[in-house]
Amino acid sequence: MQQLVVDASIVVKWFIREKLSDLALQLRDSFVDGQFKLFSPSLLHYEVLNALKYSKLFLTSELELAATSLENYGIILVPLNGSYAQTVVNLALKYDVSIYDAAYVGLADILDIQAYSADQKLISKVSKDYARSFLFLEDLQIS
Repeated sequence: MQQLVVDASIVVKWFIREKLSDLALQLRDSFVDGQFKLFSPSLLHYEVLNALKYSKLFLTSELELAATSLENYGIILVPLNGSYAQTVVNLALKYDVSIYDAAYVGLADILDIQAYSADQKLISKVSKDYARSFLFLEDLQIS
């Protein structure tokens, strides 16, 4: 089973139809079928629900269902502490990105697995050193 870090820009596409949603949904379905084991920083649910709230596409009851769905998917959430926290702080400063964004890059680094994002701007900022480990969603091969 392949292990991956996924960021909020991908998981949001599981709920909102937008560019690359088809690929994000393929990833979700493959994850649910057991092809992938997904990891994310513990902030994932906050980021996804915040994006859904501000999209103004969801009623309160739908946001509550989305929160339950996120919990039920079983993505392994990793808290920010220890050497992981130090890595995140250093990455955020080095690449001038938010702590939130650095948390995904840092998690992939600490776990030594690939991370995927739909945030091309973030990928561009860290690509000098993470071109092989922090990749654009379109680069993901799903069989």
